[in-house]
Amino acid sequence: MAINFDSALGIHQYALQARVQRAEILANNLANADTPGFKARDIDFQAIMKRAQSSASGFDMNTTNSGHMNEGGGAPGSASDNDLLYRTPHQPSVDGNTVDAQQEQSRFMRNAMDYQASFQFLSSKFSGISKALTGQ
Repeated sequence: MAINFDSALGIHQYALQARVQRAEILANNLANADTPGFKARDIDFQAIMKRAQSSASGFDMNTTNSGHMNEGGGAPGSASDNDLLYRTPHQPSVDGNTVDAQQEQSRFMRNAMDYQASFQFLSSKFSGISKALTGQ
């Protein structure tokens, strides 16, 4: 009997991938905090997880014609252009930059903690699978 990793790991493998992409986007925002006219961006994490969950459950929509539009785009757990959104600033700067460095740092750290939680959960899943295979 073969092991189905999608059912064994659940949605957490996709969450980990989305967290990596979000870290890259938030780091880009922080790197451009002083760039005039730069617009802060973030991903729609809920939309990515919703698409990953529907894909994992087997009830995802498939296009039957090349002319059909792809709702979410991309692979499950990955951000597409539809998921990448501009952030609405609380107080934009005079030069048009919408990055608030303190908020970006806070979001980056929260994302890092969520990444660690997902990573530890997946690590424990793999440990359990390994123990089951070796009969421990």
